[in-house]
Amino acid sequence: MDLVEVAPTARPPVCRIMDYGKWRYQQQKKEDKSRANSRGGRLKQLNIDTVRIGDHDLLIKMNHAREFLKEGNKVQFTLRFKGREMAHLDLGRILMNKVKAELFLVSKVERDAKMEGRRMTLVLQPDHKNPATAKMPQEKPAPGSGPRPGPMSAGAGLNIPARPAGAPVSASAPGASRPATSTQPSAPAVSRPEPQPATP
Repeated sequence: MDLVEVAPTARPPVCRIMDYGKWRYQQQKKEDKSRANSRGGRLKQLNIDTVRIGDHDLLIKMNHAREFLKEGNKVQFTLRFKGREMAHLDLGRILMNKVKAELFLVSKVERDAKMEGRRMTLVLQPDHKNPATAKMPQEKPAPGSGPRPGPMSAGAGLNIPARPAGAPVSASAPGASRPATSTQPSAPAVSRPEPQPATP
């Protein structure tokens, strides 16, 4: 047994008879436990090697990410593009949108999917939502994707009324079409001398 001073600032100082080795061991265990609890907030990285990843492989990576987010860690997804896959960046964005939708209840987007060289990165941070009240935000369509607009009519932005089909086109109307011209070369004009009146 040891005599240990436990409150040196008190008047008079407080001492206790105890096993100092056992007390020191318990203090060490408390410090280790608090250090393990404060380990959250690290950045965990998950690599996706191709846009052609299988559904099951992607599900495994998302389950790992869900565990990391529940522990309080941030997760960075890195998608690598190889060779001709660089021509299909839209497939990478679709894949990242699928990840965001799957992990929506346990995360929020810190940095959205962004190209860095031949890699696309997405960073998620922990954010636990109530499944009953949480609403998935609507994704904005990527430029160049989505349905194409219909054919534009001439003068659509000028508030010019459209001409009904089959209506005659007047020559004085603005934008009236010119008559079709023949593409064959015309014969050169021949000049003939005018007949002279006969003199008596």
